[in-house]
Amino acid sequence: MEQLVRKAQRGNDKAFLKLFQQYELDIYRTAYVYVKNQADALDVVQETAYRSFKSIQHLREPKYFKTWLMKIAIRCSLDILRRQKKVVPMKREFEEMIRSQDYEGDIPLSISLNDLLDLLNEEEKNVVILRFYHDYTIKEVAESVEIPLGTAKTILYRAIKKLRKEWKGDEAGEQ
Repeated sequence: MEQLVRKAQRGNDKAFLKLFQQYELDIYRTAYVYVKNQADALDVVQETAYRSFKSIQHLREPKYFKTWLMKIAIRCSLDILRRQKKVVPMKREFEEMIRSQDYEGDIPLSISLNDLLDLLNEEEKNVVILRFYHDYTIKEVAESVEIPLGTAKTILYRAIKKLRKEWKGDEAGEQ
């Protein structure tokens, strides 16, 4: 894989395309968790492809290509979310009705899982997604989001505690 990255850095379009296609589904899944709809997630994939293609020559360590790509995807997702904050939201009943009609084409993530992830702040969500959706080690997570290792551990454990507390609160009657 490192050879392919080096070829892509030298301007080989086919090498870049082959690399990008290996991680396209991971990018889509990550984006979907953030933006919560298929159209925006596809926009994130496209924007990630554009930004990564434009700046691949700046990637210092070819072995971190996937980490670098996921970081770009997260930034693109957050950019879309920031732009959407300027839009007037529609009523929740309409959103749910549209989501139920449009859900067939989206990745079937559990609604309760998405709701739980919404409880996390941006920093916590980044760490949890990289750790559990992409199976990054804590060290890789810390490098991806550019924070110290100890901070990454603290954020992860705080997020897990928050999720566990909320989940057990919902499930308290069943246990």
